[in-house]
Formats: sequence, C-alpha cells, structure tokens
Amino acid sequence: MKISLITVSYNSEETIEETIQSVLAQKNIDLEYILIDGASTDKTLNIVEAYKSKIAVFLSEKDKGIYDAMNKGIQLATGDVIGILNSDDVFTNDEILGKVCKAFEDPEIDAVYGDLEYVDRIDLSKVKRKWISGKYKEGAFLKGWMPPHPTFYVRKKIYDAFSSFNLEFNSAADYEIMLRFIHKHKIKLSYLPEIMVKMRQGGQSNASLINRLKANREDKKAWLVNGLKPAPFTLIKKPLSKLGQFLKK
Repeated sequence: MKISLITVSYNSEETIEETIQSVLAQKNIDLEYILIDGASTDKTLNIVEAYKSKIAVFLSEKDKGIYDAMNKGIQLATGDVIGILNSDDVFTNDEILGKVCKAFEDPEIDAVYGDLEYVDRIDLSKVKRKWISGKYKEGAFLKGWMPPHPTFYVRKKIYDAFSSFNLEFNSAADYEIMLRFIHKHKIKLSYLPEIMVKMRQGGQSNASLINRLKANREDKKAWLVNGLKPAPFTLIKKPLSKLGQFLKK
C-alpha cells in the first residue's frame, strides 16, 4: 500500500525543515511525498532544495490559497491513501504512517484519523491543548464533533468519488470535506487512539473573535451546500467542544 503525503507551504522557512524531516523519518512504508509551495519568497525553496531527491513531487507556483494547493496535491497523488501534513506540523514519532497503513489493511475502512496536540510555536514539547477525538458514532457531527484534519487519511477512491476541497470556503473547507465524506456519504472510519501530530498553535479560524464568527458562518454553509440540516445547537456545540481540549494537557 502506498501513502501519498501532501505538505503545502508558503513562506515557511521557520518550520518546514522540521516537517520534511518528520515525514522522511517514517519507517517501513511505501511513501510518495508531495510538496506544493505557493511561490514562496523567503528561504523555503532553498530549504526544500536540500531534500528534493527524497520528494516525489515538488511544485512551486502561485495558487488560490491553501485548499487550492491541497487540491493540486490530491490531483498529483498516485497512492492508495492520501494524507496532509501542513508545513508547521510534525509527526509525534516515526511509526505514525506505519500504523495508518496497518489500519487500512482492513478493506472495509475508507478513512483513518487520530488525536492531535497543539504545541508552542518554538518549543514543541510545550503542549497547549490536546484534541482527543474518540471513536466516531453515527450522527456525531450533529453534536459538534469533527476529527482533526491533520490526522485524517483517506483512500484516493473516496476523493475520486466525492471530490476534493470546495474552494468556496476560506477557513472551513477541511470541516466541509469531512462533513461531506463522513456524515453525508457515511464512509467507514477507523480511529487510531494516539497523538499522531503536533500542530503549532495558531490558525486562521481561531485567531480572533471576528475570525471565529466568520468560521461559524462557514460551518453553517458547509451543511447547506451539502443539502444537510444541522441540529438546533450543532453550530454552537462545535466551538464549545474545543473547550475541553484545554483540560487534557
């Protein structure tokens, strides 16, 4: 089984080398590493150059944003399974992708997800909060649940069947695609009960109250474009569900 792992970058000189090293350190897997850059103007391309012999596909050109870049990676992927690790995230150990492959040995499984830690941008050992997903139960999206997208691995045939990221969304395209795959099309999930990824704290949708309100509107739109109806408190429960992450450090 081959995994296509996509990293999207733009002016990521401070973090991208750690991300690349984290990916290339993964053991005992058939890996296709795809790096899509948005025409960085800092030292990102110089850093990537040192690893180009180990990167299957490298593309640097202007794009329409992070989700457009992810779609480019998905289109270029030739693996059986596709995952995405952003340019400021790292795997927690060198066996994560091997465990993902193991889960996909079950032919009934369409996607695998796990848990995530938000960490300090400088000191990755400082955990700010933990996102413990838990095993999926049908209807969980109605209660505000979603898995952390950086831990979400999907068979390529699912993208082929149900399409990739919807570029109508600015910050919630990851929520929309998981809602579409899991809640609408009811793909079969496997939960890996382990911290898979360290994600540097930050993020567009949580950067300010205004951005959080914009994200909430996009969450509502995600249901509408899929012809779905959220429960009365779904869109309130989604951000509230993250409060417990601060208690799990």
